[in-house]
Amino acid sequence: MSEWKAKRFWKETSVAEAQDGWQVLLDGRPVRTPLKAPMILPTREMAEAVAIEWDAQEGVIDPLSMPVTRSANAAIDKVSVQHSEVAAMLSAYAETDLLCHRAEAPRELAEQQNKGWNPVLDWAEKTYNAPLIVVTGILPADQPAESLGIYARTVAGYRPFSLTALHDLISLSGSLVLGLYVANGKMDPDDAWHLSRIDEDWQISQWGEDEEATEMAETKRAAFRHAANFLRLAQGS
Repeated sequence: MSEWKAKRFWKETSVAEAQDGWQVLLDGRPVRTPLKAPMILPTREMAEAVAIEWDAQEGVIDPLSMPVTRSANAAIDKVSVQHSEVAAMLSAYAETDLLCHRAEAPRELAEQQNKGWNPVLDWAEKTYNAPLIVVTGILPADQPAESLGIYARTVAGYRPFSLTALHDLISLSGSLVLGLYVANGKMDPDDAWHLSRIDEDWQISQWGEDEEATEMAETKRAAFRHAANFLRLAQGS
C-alpha cells in the first residue's frame, strides 16, 4: 500500500493580521502546525515568506521545500513549550565554546584561529561583560561562573521564534559566542560559517577533500544561512 501524501487543495494563498501576530490563509482558512496549533507568526515578513512557500506548492506538498514553514512549526510546537530546556541546552555551549579551544600546533592553524576568533570573543566580552577563557588542547577550561550566568540569561531572553533560529546558529557552529555574533548582525552568516570551519578547512588543505564530508558540510552551511534569515524574519528586519 502506498503512503498517503497531502496534495494542494487550495487556490488562493494570502496573509492576514491576527491577534498577537500574523497568519497565512489558504482559501481563507488559517494554516495550522503539525500539532494543530494556530500558526501565528511574529511579523508580516515571516508570514509573507511562509505564504510564498505554500503558494509555490504544486500537486503533492513537499515539506522539504518549505524551510520557513518548518522552522515556524518547530518554534510553535517544540521550542515554545520547552523554552527553558532549549535555552539551558544552548547556554551550556559556553562551557566548551569552539572559539575558546585553540591548536597548539601547527603554528599556521593557531594563527588562523587567533585572527578569526579573537575579535568575536573580544566583542562578546565587551558587549555582555562576560569574558571566556581561551585554552590550547582538547581539555575544557573552567569558565567563569558569572560569565556563564550572563550568557544563560541572555539566551533565555530570546523569544521562541528567535530562539529557534539561535538554536541552529549555535548548534551548527559549535559556538554560543559566534551564534550571538551573527544574531546581533555583526557578521554575515557565510563569513561566520567560514570561521566555524577553520579547523576543518585546515585539514582539507592538508589532506584533500572527502566528497561525503563536503556534501554534509554544504547542507549544514545552508541550514546556518537559513537560521540567520529566519532570525531576520522573526525580528521583522
